[in-house]
Amino acid sequence: MSFCLILFLSQPARAIWFDRAKYLFINFLVEDSKDVQVDIQENKMIFRCKSGDDTDLYNEIYFYDRIQPKDSRERKYDRTINVMLRKIKEGVAWPRLTKDSGKPSWLSVDFDNWRDWEKEEEEGMAEYEKYIDMIRGVSKGGPPPAMDDLDDLDFTTTVVSCRPAELKLDNSGKKETVKGFNVILEDTVLFPEGGGQPDDRGLIGGVPVLRVTRQGAEAVHFVAAPLEEGSSVQLKLDWDRRFDHMQQHSGQHLITAIADSMFGYKTTSCVAELQRPGCSAAVCVAGMSAGSCLKRARKTSFVLLAEAACAETVMHGDGELGRQRSVIELDTAAMKPGEAEALERAVNEKIRACVPVAVQLLSPDDPAVEKVRSRGLPEDHAGPVRIIDIEGIDANMCCGTHVSNLSHLQVIKILGTEKGKKNKTNVIFLAGDRVLKYADRSYNTERALTSLLKTGAEEHVEAVDKLQKSVKLLQKNNLNLLRDLAVLTAQNFKSNPNRGKLFCLHRKDGDNEFMNIIANEIGTENKVGGSLLGVSSELLIIAAPGSLDTMMASVQRFTEFAGDTLLFLTVGEEKGAGLFLLAGPAETVDSLGPRVAETLDGKGAGKRGRYQGKASRMARRGEAELLLLEYLKHCSSEEE
Repeated sequence: MSFCLILFLSQPARAIWFDRAKYLFINFLVEDSKDVQVDIQENKMIFRCKSGDDTDLYNEIYFYDRIQPKDSRERKYDRTINVMLRKIKEGVAWPRLTKDSGKPSWLSVDFDNWRDWEKEEEEGMAEYEKYIDMIRGVSKGGPPPAMDDLDDLDFTTTVVSCRPAELKLDNSGKKETVKGFNVILEDTVLFPEGGGQPDDRGLIGGVPVLRVTRQGAEAVHFVAAPLEEGSSVQLKLDWDRRFDHMQQHSGQHLITAIADSMFGYKTTSCVAELQRPGCSAAVCVAGMSAGSCLKRARKTSFVLLAEAACAETVMHGDGELGRQRSVIELDTAAMKPGEAEALERAVNEKIRACVPVAVQLLSPDDPAVEKVRSRGLPEDHAGPVRIIDIEGIDANMCCGTHVSNLSHLQVIKILGTEKGKKNKTNVIFLAGDRVLKYADRSYNTERALTSLLKTGAEEHVEAVDKLQKSVKLLQKNNLNLLRDLAVLTAQNFKSNPNRGKLFCLHRKDGDNEFMNIIANEIGTENKVGGSLLGVSSELLIIAAPGSLDTMMASVQRFTEFAGDTLLFLTVGEEKGAGLFLLAGPAETVDSLGPRVAETLDGKGAGKRGRYQGKASRMARRGEAELLLLEYLKHCSSEEE
């Protein structure tokens, strides 16, 4: 067969790429590749191979800039062929991989590995590859998720309605109301949040979908821009998000089933972490034609939501799956030693066994429904019941999205257990790609600690322990010095014959005990020696970082001994926010307290000779001191 004919009959391999300071990385997503040929040139590369089903794949890439062929290399894996290209211009970011600004349909950016590499070091690359290879090797046998037909997840449908709406979003911990539109479509492949699983994301006619919820039998898509009712639109699914949810969801089903069969521990909930709370049992997407959705679902190797979109069925209400980790709550006060490790081994054995996962649609009155794991159907349920069946392991009533084979989970890592609520135990786990990302983060942390501590990874704990002990010793020495300084400061204040009516003291490196010692020293002397200050309205100002409780204890001791002396304490940064406290004769404090609070742009309250509050502008402490000085002068003039 001629090369031209091969080229005509071939198709491009799907690939993802990411940029580094010295290298470019291209990963061709081909399962069980054969006859791999990679021709790397200075301005382009040619990739050819056969897939596991003997499909001819061919990619020709003209690079955005030049690379060094002799320092570039490729490596073949069971599921990918990874190419590493050495840049000629190191430290120069590539905005795209190809010379042509148009993005090839088969090429995507690997956002999981795209990061700021400004200070990246080359060392450790070999160790990193070895570590990732080890993790990838956990999953053996069985076909991986098919990646060559993901474009089929694009879906054409019709806009039924578009109504103005508002959506409350959590933006970095702050509630934010966004105005937009609720869109209902004739059909959809986007999963609405509920049933313990977060919702899908994607595009409708190029407009980003910010949330998908269920209202009755309808899937409601919240978008920022309006869509014309009756218009035909293209849906595009965020596959990376969907597949992550599928891995975690199926992983949770597997752990739940094995924990029950091995130890008799029932799952009571799946706790969400780093994900919006508040979602429990919910139904699948409704309003989709079963015929079209089933047809499209069979094009992929996954059990998609679309495969049973017409079935309004409920999951077990196991909470939401976390963004970084997921937590399964087991009905046991504690797991016995070794049980978590045994559970992890057992679930990974099932993954390596390539156990199929199938969807069953049953009539609500089918006797088989009573035999599956379930927490009941919602009141508004209608239609068939959807069952997720992990062959020979578990059958569970569920509306969520799942993989079609346990091998697609790759690996499950149980990070550990922790005490839950009401005699429960939380099992913390990761599944699939999250394990690889966790390994990546852990390795980067290990490298950073190695650089900072100047020790190998096996010595990190010992090195940190030594540092902590050294810090404690230094803190103890510093505290002793501060105590001595506080005593000397108080003695100096008492022995100064020209101390006047106002004493101001601020030390940024002081602490609660520093202020406490000064107040106690002055107060004790006042109790033993009579009137220390010699005036009826003396003023002491002390400022240092600390807490209000310790400051109050100091005031209590001080005011017991200092008679009608005023004490003004502030804590916090010199030019930031902080706390203030004014203590002394009740009449004087009642008069000055609100005025001091106003000066410091703060709020406060007081009773029985104490006024305390929060200050927003400690930089105006000088103005507060001036206010107190003016008050003392006024009192002195009245006495004369």
